[in-house]
Amino acid sequence: MAEFSISTAGSDDIAMLRAWAAQEGWNPGRLDGTAFHAADPHGFFVGRLGDEPVASLSAVRYGTDFGFIGFYITRPDLRGQGYGIQVWQHGMKHLDGRNVGLDGVVDQQDNYRRSGFRLAWNNIRYEGVPAVAGPVPDGVRLVDARTVPFAELARYDRRFFPAARDAFLSAWIGLPGHTVRVAVDAGGLCGLGVLRPAESGSRVGPLYAASPEIAAALLRELAAVTPGSSVAVDVPDVNAPSVALMEGAGMSPSFRTARMYTGPEPEVDRPGIFGVSSLELG
Repeated sequence: MAEFSISTAGSDDIAMLRAWAAQEGWNPGRLDGTAFHAADPHGFFVGRLGDEPVASLSAVRYGTDFGFIGFYITRPDLRGQGYGIQVWQHGMKHLDGRNVGLDGVVDQQDNYRRSGFRLAWNNIRYEGVPAVAGPVPDGVRLVDARTVPFAELARYDRRFFPAARDAFLSAWIGLPGHTVRVAVDAGGLCGLGVLRPAESGSRVGPLYAASPEIAAALLRELAAVTPGSSVAVDVPDVNAPSVALMEGAGMSPSFRTARMYTGPEPEVDRPGIFGVSSLELG
């Protein structure tokens, strides 16, 4: 029988992981891999039987004390044979000593608890053609985020994410086809939204805002880029105003994941998270 080995993923492997995610029905963004790999080039792993890839995991390091797990996939024809758990253990060792987060399918929560993870909230994917009414709030302007100094964007993103992720953010907002808008008021940035083309329709993430009205304005502006096309947003269920916004816009829940951490839930501006960036990288 061929020997099983685990290695760090290269650029070709990252494209394969995206294809595997699409086969799982996760509807990845078309260019996600470029930004994902930039976040931590050493944080993606592939398990192989001989030369044949059979399992994967991302274990991305952020800063010195946070990490995030994603792309935990074993090829369907080889599940239940222990390959996935070996890659999992390899990735968790890569993140040793850090508070680790993940967005896992809900029916795997018990397995993640056995690995030391605790539930923080669930993300609900809302999909549909958003019907968002109402004007941009008084005193707020929506502008292309690329006209704002990157340092300001990075500081704003840090309010909502447990660690700095400049390499990821720089790639995320700069990829072809990604539309990035910020809301600006007299005090500076008060909202950020990114729309990207996906396997089916478009995805919005992150979606940050100081109020539901600003979130609605950003969602409407982004959805207008692809009029009549379906948009998907992964919404923390603990953010009731965001759930109300998506349901009021006529979008429907289609998918649910469990946000879990091995350590304390990070201190971030949770009420301002109307949509997470990515289920794979947080």
